[in-house]
Amino acid sequence: MLFAKPLAELIAQLEKLPGVGPKSAQRLAYHILRLPDDEVRALAASLLHAKESLRLCESCQNISQEVRCEICSDTRRDPHVLCVVGEPRDIAAIERLNQFKGLYHVLHGLLSPMEGIGPEQLKVRELIHRLRDNVSEVILATNPTIEGDTTALYLAKLIKPIGIKVTRLAHGMPVGGELDYADSATLLSALEYRREI
Repeated sequence: MLFAKPLAELIAQLEKLPGVGPKSAQRLAYHILRLPDDEVRALAASLLHAKESLRLCESCQNISQEVRCEICSDTRRDPHVLCVVGEPRDIAAIERLNQFKGLYHVLHGLLSPMEGIGPEQLKVRELIHRLRDNVSEVILATNPTIEGDTTALYLAKLIKPIGIKVTRLAHGMPVGGELDYADSATLLSALEYRREI
């Protein structure tokens, strides 16, 4: 056995985290063991507290401490525009811009038939239910990946027949980017999503 049993168990639990492989899990485990006891207790307590006190917002499915999150409870936001994102962390990225004043809907993943993720595993039913609330536009802000594009196309086919405007975030060349450094997929996307000036 390479590790003492408690250490092996800690490493195994850390490996279950997304993006944490065996080497990273070992580094994290050793780091945790070097921490003072009070910091380890604080870490464990914050994990338990977050797990016990957080829930999904009944409206947008974002992570919230209350039944409705702060964004959905904000009466200054435009309830007629919904921005659909794949994960809760995507909301933070858009909110940093301080420009979008509508509401959100979190799918908690993207369609991925190869991984067995279909519409039933996502918060699609909740999204369709929300569209009854006088929504005039749905912005599909999924990642520009195969899964993100597939999800956006699927949702557009569901929503458009209802008579709601469906838009997609543009993607392509970054601001300040140079054409000769862009890969062909980025250039193709920029050309495809060009707009009139």
